[in-house]
Amino acid sequence: MASLIEIAADPTKRKAIVDDATRMLDAEVGDKRGFSGKAVKIAFKAVKGVSPGMIPKSIDALLDDFCSQMQPFWEAAQASGGTTRAYFQSNSAGIAAALLAITDARAQKSTQRVLKGAYNKLRGQAVKHITEAMPRLADLVERHGS
Repeated sequence: MASLIEIAADPTKRKAIVDDATRMLDAEVGDKRGFSGKAVKIAFKAVKGVSPGMIPKSIDALLDDFCSQMQPFWEAAQASGGTTRAYFQSNSAGIAAALLAITDARAQKSTQRVLKGAYNKLRGQAVKHITEAMPRLADLVERHGS
């Protein structure tokens, strides 16, 4: 079976992954409620306002690193005998830490003040938001990794 990195290297599959991940992110942001949800929605709107297509471009730019970090979790989920959702939810802290290591490094290097500011404002709640997104993330990985 091909690795997530190999799958993402195929231009047709990559576009489908980016499109699905963009829809997933839109759905996650749309589902946010309360004060922290409003902050996420404002930041997301600001990021989208920087440039048309900023979200899919950002996902595409991060995809190889995300695939590298997700591969061990994907393999472990397949070996677990359970569902991908269950495995990802029970390992959500480790998955969040792996993904945030990538975005933290990118944010540190960013010269885009709006993007960096939005990221820094939301970073404190990032593990919570990633954990909440785990069912959709598991479905995304399973759909494209299988």
